[in-house]
Amino acid sequence: MTSIYDAIKADHETHRDLLNKIAETSGDSTERQTAWKEFYEDVKSHAAAEEETFYSKLLHETWGQDAARHSVSEHKELDDLMEELNDTDMSSSGWLSKFKTLKHDYEHHMDEEEEDVFKRAKDVIGQEHSDAFGQRFEQRKKEERGLIAQKRKDSLED
Repeated sequence: MTSIYDAIKADHETHRDLLNKIAETSGDSTERQTAWKEFYEDVKSHAAAEEETFYSKLLHETWGQDAARHSVSEHKELDDLMEELNDTDMSSSGWLSKFKTLKHDYEHHMDEEEEDVFKRAKDVIGQEHSDAFGQRFEQRKKEERGLIAQKRKDSLED
């Protein structure tokens, strides 16, 4: 089994790779579109699963409330940026500018989680429970991916 910390970190590594891949693309290319779609859907499902499994547990501790609220707030800001990017022409300079902001902000968010939040969270979600939380995280992420796919399918049918 995978611990909650390893599961989140593995997603972060995927997201870092995708951010770098997207940054190396240009215009409204198929490569950019494909990498963006993969990034968008994975980050959306990751954030939902993280909030419902990891951060919901941290809210039970006084110190965890601030950390959880801060991270969830950052999720909202990042989500807003991603939605703006979805509504912007990929070949425009505005898209690239917003993407650079998203990349910077999301890399900061991931680093903060891994370096600060994880250390303190281990007092709340200890080694004996981290695999169970990891399993719940993976299951919730899978469910969210299904919801995203259904929403995309429904919008194509409209």
